[in-house]
Amino acid sequence: MNAGWNRKEAGLFLLALAWLALTLGARPLALPDEGRYVGVAWEMLNSGNWLYPTLNGLPFFHKPPLFYWITAASLGTFGMHEWAARLAPLLGAAIAAFTLYGFALRHKGTTVARWSLLILVTQPFFFGGAQFANLDMLVAGLIAATILLAAEAALNAEKNLPYKGLLAGAYLAAALGVLAKGLIGAVLPGLVLVVWLVWNRRLTLMRSLVWLPGLAVFLLVAAPWFVAMQLRFSDFLNYFFVYNHFQRFAEGGFNNPLPFWFYPPAILLLILPWSWWLPAAWKRTRLAVEMKPTIHSLMWIWPAVIVGFFSIPSSKLVGYVLPVLPPLAYLIAEGLVRKRGDAPNLRFLKGFALVAGTVCLSAIVASNLFNHKTNRQLSSLIAAQRKSNEPVVFMWDQFFDIPVYLGLKTPVKILDDWDPANTSRSDNWRKAMAEAGQFDPDRARQLLIDHTQLERVVCKAAVSWVVAPKGTEGTDLLLKQIPPLLVHQSTMVWRLTRSEVSSSGGCRQTPSDDSADKLLPLRTAG
Repeated sequence: MNAGWNRKEAGLFLLALAWLALTLGARPLALPDEGRYVGVAWEMLNSGNWLYPTLNGLPFFHKPPLFYWITAASLGTFGMHEWAARLAPLLGAAIAAFTLYGFALRHKGTTVARWSLLILVTQPFFFGGAQFANLDMLVAGLIAATILLAAEAALNAEKNLPYKGLLAGAYLAAALGVLAKGLIGAVLPGLVLVVWLVWNRRLTLMRSLVWLPGLAVFLLVAAPWFVAMQLRFSDFLNYFFVYNHFQRFAEGGFNNPLPFWFYPPAILLLILPWSWWLPAAWKRTRLAVEMKPTIHSLMWIWPAVIVGFFSIPSSKLVGYVLPVLPPLAYLIAEGLVRKRGDAPNLRFLKGFALVAGTVCLSAIVASNLFNHKTNRQLSSLIAAQRKSNEPVVFMWDQFFDIPVYLGLKTPVKILDDWDPANTSRSDNWRKAMAEAGQFDPDRARQLLIDHTQLERVVCKAAVSWVVAPKGTEGTDLLLKQIPPLLVHQSTMVWRLTRSEVSSSGGCRQTPSDDSADKLLPLRTAG
């Protein structure tokens, strides 16, 4: 059972990684999430401000910076390509697959390890998460690594084997998890491990896992960024932890309210066809004599704790439960091997894996066929006619992917109704921008402008580009008089020259050189 890594095992893992990366750049950035998060990383790269994330030039503290650091470094190294924008989730998936594969190799041997790996990377949910540029897969991989490294350390400590190196790795993974998505990076692994030890009546092992040098590693890696942010922004800790962690968890009124039972059926659907085998794995668990009950219970407790945790708040997003996929892959693989012996019907299972892989690829194809929200093509049409010094203005919406695809070096002005009564109602992009503006009010006044000021804004440049949803022309007299240059799906684009606006009765005043109206470079924000 104590099989280890060799050249063949390493080759299989690299093959699995290549499979996950196969369609990494096959589709445009999805809106709003990929456009928003990649856009933040793009700003970080261009501004030179790697200390804290900014969304359209304003401090954006919904999430910590690890995803943005990785993505900005990737874009800086490889250029603006969709595949480069998705290396952070691929890294998270690789961490999850690597640690699961190694854990299964050590405790269950090559057959279970290889099938665990195959099942994990051909689950459509995991395959898609590995190629979706948001924070969920990165933190899921770090949570998986924390749990598996700490569990291995506990098992070694029980046998009086060396374990502190593993434990140091677990604390490091937990710290990176906190930098990836906040407290859940440490809280969820801790909950899983505590429940696991209680269930197996091994609470004495807790003394081995609570290790002061490990806590020092955790604090040295995770704490400095939070301290730096609080020193720079006095309300940071309250906003980041109290509002974005505790209130969002405990209160309603946020996006995606769904019933308590949402996650189990969603997971079963999203890991098809492999979920077909989960009932059999559960049945075998109850009837068979398990050689390693401690490990087996970990793999059931792990998804149960995480699903239970995220089922409590009313707001639910399916990406939150990505950390449950590694243990489910292990359980399915172990159940298949136990049912069919150490030499299972390979022809049958390979056919099943082929079906799973086909589902994965079909999901990517479907995403391309039915994704009508992307602005990639529209950005190409604008780029073909726009000069680099011509400002872009958004009106009534935030088009997250356009600054990325156009390669904008400065934030855009967003014209909307910024009355606090309107921006505080819904959990949407307006609210996010209004909250970001509270951390830099002076800059917010330059960028978040009342929609009635469109004429004043466009008259400041010889040529301005206004991007807005269809129907916007009915909300502004100037846009009623001048036809749009481009209409693409649900978006309209105007190329407005100062002379054209003047001939329509606008630009009555000489453009002001008032410094309050000039955009500061991104690097000086905050």
